[in-house]
Amino acid sequence: MVCRRIVFCITSFLFFVSSITGQKQPLQAKDSLAQITWVESQYEKMSLQEKIGQLFMVSTAARDVDTTSEKLEKLIAEYYLGGVIFLRGQPKAQIEITNTIQAASKTPLLIGTDAEWGLAMRLDSTFAYPFNMTLGAVQDTNLIESVGRHIAKQVKRVGAHINFAPVLDVNSNPDNPIIGSRSFGESPINVGLKGAALARGMQKEGILACGKHFPGHGDTDKDSHAELPHIMASKAKMDSIELIPFQKLSDQHIDAMMVAHLEVPSIETTPGLPSSLSKATVTNLLIKEIGFEGLIFTDALNMGALTAAASEGNISLKAFMAGSDVVLMPKDLPSAFDAFKSAYESGRLTETRLARSVKKILMAKFKAGLHEYQPSAIENVVEDLNTLQDKILAEDVYENALTLAKNNISLVPIRKLENKKIAYVALGDGAHSPFYNMLKNYAKVTQVSANSIAEYKEKLSQFNLVIVGYHKNSKTPWKSYKFSDEELYWLEQIAGLRTSNTIFACFANPYALKSVKNFKSIDAMLVSYQNDSIAQQKTAQAIFGAISVKGKLPVSIQDVFLEGTGIKTKTLGRLGFTLPERVGLSGTGLSYVDSLVQVGLDSLMFPGAQVLVAKRGNIVYQKNFGSPTYAGTAKVYVMHMYD
Repeated sequence: MVCRRIVFCITSFLFFVSSITGQKQPLQAKDSLAQITWVESQYEKMSLQEKIGQLFMVSTAARDVDTTSEKLEKLIAEYYLGGVIFLRGQPKAQIEITNTIQAASKTPLLIGTDAEWGLAMRLDSTFAYPFNMTLGAVQDTNLIESVGRHIAKQVKRVGAHINFAPVLDVNSNPDNPIIGSRSFGESPINVGLKGAALARGMQKEGILACGKHFPGHGDTDKDSHAELPHIMASKAKMDSIELIPFQKLSDQHIDAMMVAHLEVPSIETTPGLPSSLSKATVTNLLIKEIGFEGLIFTDALNMGALTAAASEGNISLKAFMAGSDVVLMPKDLPSAFDAFKSAYESGRLTETRLARSVKKILMAKFKAGLHEYQPSAIENVVEDLNTLQDKILAEDVYENALTLAKNNISLVPIRKLENKKIAYVALGDGAHSPFYNMLKNYAKVTQVSANSIAEYKEKLSQFNLVIVGYHKNSKTPWKSYKFSDEELYWLEQIAGLRTSNTIFACFANPYALKSVKNFKSIDAMLVSYQNDSIAQQKTAQAIFGAISVKGKLPVSIQDVFLEGTGIKTKTLGRLGFTLPERVGLSGTGLSYVDSLVQVGLDSLMFPGAQVLVAKRGNIVYQKNFGSPTYAGTAKVYVMHMYD
């Protein structure tokens, strides 16, 4: 009798998780029979309080290990938490806290993180990958999938199981204050394509991916962290733009989706009711119309957009009853927990509804490997999160993202150098030395600075080519990328000099260019998206033809350069610069060159030397040592010539 009951439960639940289209359910593991057995076993052992607790994921910081662990252990004991999301801190601390609280929890905890461009979004001492906007310019989706795999390895290394990424918002509003560079761009097709590749990479490495922010946070100029954004788009527009990436990712079985706090009257007719609390949005649209069967998270319920939506104790319950499975970051956990218990006791929350979400959560935990949980090692974690493979992949991405939006007279790449007198002007408040130093590897380039446009014009009159770099701090997507009025004026005046041609390189969010009034006098314009040192070095190499340019704009720049614009270039055969390992050599092996040359200097075999190693058209080692003569004090530098 018991055996028949177990078989009936497994069969019934398998039917529940099967797609109505006959396709594989997103949360289904490879060993689906073992998964269902584990899920049913865990569920049968749970009390009502334990089942309710599974629905909550609270937030914490990975800093004070003892205090944080103690606080979370208390919450686990009182409210039987289903998961924890780490918002900021250090990787070692996160592992220590995670190992402690996992040991304290009867049911394994689902650990989440926001790692849209890697753990560097939240944790210090970790590697940062390019933002989604930069990835949106890359035409090779295999590279995007590789980024997803590498980010997943980072996430897994610190003991987390779900990454709240990719962002699937179509950023059709250039003034969006919270999405911007976090979006792959303004084309729903491109966003869906790149989002699917990133999610696919994460899921192949065993990390649950979560698309956000449903039904689309791109077409707004408000930040839902502070207030409720109002999306005025018609349902037809939502179907043709905002919902396309979510539909694509649902069809490709992404594990989870996150519902945003947005007011969308074309979907939810109740004035002021956020999408996260809307049954019309979550159940009718996401589950029924789109057909999504994975895990559904609310966006953080402590955000300003929800302050007027419901009483504190009921927001979590309203979001759950709307169709979400996991309540993320409730502002008042005790009252929310009590609201669920009261709803169950009154019959408003049925066992069937509770079981649907709890079993989906348990399925996700099994798929993430929590049925065989092992604590994470702390040793060498910082080294493991900053690998040579990460640097190689980032170099590939920045090189492939670089976009040439304009190229009058085929100015880029620069061909004949013998008649070129080149000046470089740095605008913006970001670092620019990687760009300038790389430019100097190919030609004599003089940096020019001035305090007025008159002074600029006087100094630049002796040059026939001016390279202008706009450098803005891009450590996060929320850093200001806008030109000052003075910089805009200088750019226009410098580009308008009749004595020279102008190449302009933008190392910032491409939306910065929407304030440029006149592009006519700029002869060539490169968009590099971020002020990362790799992006700067690759841009300089492209200007001189050492590498080709193949990226395309993921967003339109005014109505001058439309989304998808991108002029391809070919190399001129000049040597590029890259990491030794990227061409099959060893950086460790090349480091021995330093000691060999030093032996020669110490034994007076020679007063100085230049050593250059190149392979496959790329310089992988270039250093200067000593002085040109035994008697001199001058140092050997890169432009010295030896016969």
